[in-house]
Amino acid sequence: MVLSDRLNTFIQLGNFLKSPENAAELQEIEERAYLKNPWFTPANSAHSLAAIASEFLNEEKLSAWIKSYNPEPKAPKNVGVVLAGNIPAIGFHDVLSVLISGHRLMAKPSSQDFVLIQYLIQKIVEINPAFTEAIQFSERLNQAEAYIATGSDNTARYFEYYFSKKPNIIRRNRTSVGVLTGRETDADLLALGHDILDYYGLGCRNVSTVFVPEGYDFIPLLRLLEPQGIAFTSHHKYNNNYDYNKSIYLVNGVPHFDNGFLLITENQGLVSPISVLYFQHYADAGSLAARLTELEPKIQCIASADAHYPGSVAFGHTQRPGLADYADRVDTMAFLSQLGRQE
Repeated sequence: MVLSDRLNTFIQLGNFLKSPENAAELQEIEERAYLKNPWFTPANSAHSLAAIASEFLNEEKLSAWIKSYNPEPKAPKNVGVVLAGNIPAIGFHDVLSVLISGHRLMAKPSSQDFVLIQYLIQKIVEINPAFTEAIQFSERLNQAEAYIATGSDNTARYFEYYFSKKPNIIRRNRTSVGVLTGRETDADLLALGHDILDYYGLGCRNVSTVFVPEGYDFIPLLRLLEPQGIAFTSHHKYNNNYDYNKSIYLVNGVPHFDNGFLLITENQGLVSPISVLYFQHYADAGSLAARLTELEPKIQCIASADAHYPGSVAFGHTQRPGLADYADRVDTMAFLSQLGRQE
């Protein structure tokens, strides 16, 4: 199958996901995903599929992305992919990358995100049956010739042990942070709210820590986000986390801010619990830049009003990655293109 055929398949998939005629079918699959995983509300799954259609499967964006690599492998490889499952269809970028680069996909889906990934792959095959021979689901990836694996720092050690003898990309724990100055507008703070709360904060691109100047006032942020509270307090899993974390802070006398569904507390860690946002103080721009450089191996992206920080995006854009916004900032397509040049 030539590149133009592969490209056209994904363009058609994008058109399918965007078409109002398919809304009922998509709604049904979103409900099925929710029954399998209560964190994947229909609204969150719909949001993810819409983002995939607009950011990953847009004809102009896909064509420009592929042009940078022009992948046409001499000898297609079996690429084993251990897919993440923390937010809806999070593993689709890896599926897209492997297939559009001309390799064969051996997918090990997360049990948390099997419904959506299986559905999207099924649609790929329906659009272009030639992909049938290039896709398989597998619990064991022994026959793979290269690997892409996403997991925690602990599972990364396991992946390194088993996959180290073959070409691989192994991803570890990362999270995202925000930088605030106190000069943000209400629109900035509302946009930051999406960075913190979209998908209940479960993604590596969700902001879990903000860096603020001494004396920063969190009250405007908390008040602006208050109207969103019902969407979180009515979700039993999220609300259970909120109640638990609040009780711990109250019992232990931990100073914190609280707007009824989001807790904010000072902590030198980066990865905050569900329903909690950490903050750290910085003295000046120089010390902040040094701190962000020190933490770079743990940071996926930075939400800020300034674009000069490495990995920085505008407020409200952390959960709107483009095709070239690679997880762990490792260029998946460059890896696959190089793999394709090997006999």
